[in-house]
Amino acid sequence: MKVGMAVYGKGGIGKSTVAANVAAALAESGMEVLLVGCDPKADTTLPLLGKRPKTVLDAFREGNVDRNTVVHEGDLGVLCVESGGPEPGVGCAGRGVLKALQTLDELGVLDEVDVVIYDVLGDVVCGGFAMPLRHGYADVVFVVTSPEPMALYAANNICKGVANHAKTGGAKLGGLINNARAPEIDPYTVREFASEVGVDVVYELPFLPEVRKAEAARKTVIAAFPDSEAADVFRELADLMLRAEGTVPQPLDDESLFELLERSAVPEHQEAGV
Repeated sequence: MKVGMAVYGKGGIGKSTVAANVAAALAESGMEVLLVGCDPKADTTLPLLGKRPKTVLDAFREGNVDRNTVVHEGDLGVLCVESGGPEPGVGCAGRGVLKALQTLDELGVLDEVDVVIYDVLGDVVCGGFAMPLRHGYADVVFVVTSPEPMALYAANNICKGVANHAKTGGAKLGGLINNARAPEIDPYTVREFASEVGVDVVYELPFLPEVRKAEAARKTVIAAFPDSEAADVFRELADLMLRAEGTVPQPLDDESLFELLERSAVPEHQEAGV
């Protein structure tokens, strides 16, 4: 049975890092994996391909759309697709996501694999970027976040999008991934947010220096440092994401979210000296 996963979150929070490394970990385990980058920068698949590939919208502009032009095989056999987008400042990037998924449907690529991972730009702000949430694409959504206010604000918006689409058979929320992008990070704010929204923190991703080194070499951690603890982290995360069942979140209204963020500025465990 095919499993569809969508990875959302604030820009720069680490979505593409999670998506590419989880794709590599699942492929390493013997699964057929398709990674779909839903971002006009077309950089999701860079660690697997070593370069930016021809995108779906590139192929349309050139009038040459077929499986060989839009599907590219990367490390460990991961199939890679980038939706692409218009020139900066011109057109709608969300429309590119819509066109890419329709094309993959028509080519039958989505039915060839065991797992499809969608790496989606930013918040759910329009129908194009919300497309992976709809019935028939992703089964579960994972939100990469951190304790930073804007990251949690984005996470709450994404929860709103998931809750809306779940009413009509769309994807459910598999949980939050708390990404520690610095050596020391306080996980309590994300845990409290998850509790109030009624979802799980699937994983607390530690600060991993190997990520930056691998990405500088245009590789995943799985490929660059296969015997490292960092690679094992992504293997464990991949297994947890694969087994997540999903739930319908209960997003906070703005006032409740701001109150949570204000309370978390000085968490109770810090006041108590914990």
